[in-house]
Amino acid sequence: MILTVTPNPSLDRTYEVPSLDRGEVIRATGERMDPGGKGVNVSRAVAAAGQRTVAVLPLGGAPGAVVADLLDAQGIEVAPVPVAGATRSNIALAEADGVLTKINAPGPELSPAERELLLETVRQQSRDAAWIACCGSLPRGLAPEWYADLVARAHAAGARIALDTSGPALLAALRERPDVVKPNAEELSAAVGRPLATVGEAVKAAEELREMGARAVLASLGADGQLLVDDAGAWFGTARVATVRSNVGAGDSSLAGFLIAGGAGPEALASAVAHGAAAVQLPGSVMPTPDDLDPAAVTVTSEVPVDRTLREPVS
Repeated sequence: MILTVTPNPSLDRTYEVPSLDRGEVIRATGERMDPGGKGVNVSRAVAAAGQRTVAVLPLGGAPGAVVADLLDAQGIEVAPVPVAGATRSNIALAEADGVLTKINAPGPELSPAERELLLETVRQQSRDAAWIACCGSLPRGLAPEWYADLVARAHAAGARIALDTSGPALLAALRERPDVVKPNAEELSAAVGRPLATVGEAVKAAEELREMGARAVLASLGADGQLLVDDAGAWFGTARVATVRSNVGAGDSSLAGFLIAGGAGPEALASAVAHGAAAVQLPGSVMPTPDDLDPAAVTVTSEVPVDRTLREPVS
């Protein structure tokens, strides 16, 4: 079982529009609602793969009830933490030419009692977990050190932690030695405080995160591929992709693939790349099933192309 923790979940409403014209009345041509948040997406990807997952998340108000119902409909066990504030509702406007405009609400502020209840719920639910995936931004009321506290408590209970967050929350948690962290290229650049222009520079940045405490780094470099850097060395993975339809949730799908395959080594990296590549070829935030995967399109090598220029360098 993979347990996910999403401190700031959302109800995501996506509207398809011909074009986005400021100041005009725009009539949507389609709409959908999805449970949102990085940890929620990891659970959705794990469930789509036919594996058991439990999602821990604070839920409040009518939007929170809808999120719980949507997750239940997808076969995901929900361990809700009741909070006084309403779960945030995010809006995405998808234009016909593929441009996506997102409006993300801040979410409720958690009280001290709600913060502690969230940690306690994770502790209670983690007994049968092979991995705990802690993902996304922190809501108001949670200090950057909250993830560090969670990692410390999880390790004390013998659990393995995968962390997907950024900024001060990531840096604070590194001192507690999470088992794997999963930054994208921009987050990796921000963590080391300098731009990244080549795959080699990304490898160096990942090694620095390991020096700061991460036991392994699974880094997404967008269209350029993915890196895994751990005690055994570095691996680089790529996949052939026919058509990119949406990159929403692709990184979360990659993390799910990595954990499903054991969360270590080149085989897990290959699974991560396969899941990420499948996700970008699906519409919206649809998560891939085993039938969507194409393992033959994936290449993983220990001969990392350090001189390769990133197609989307981070400045």
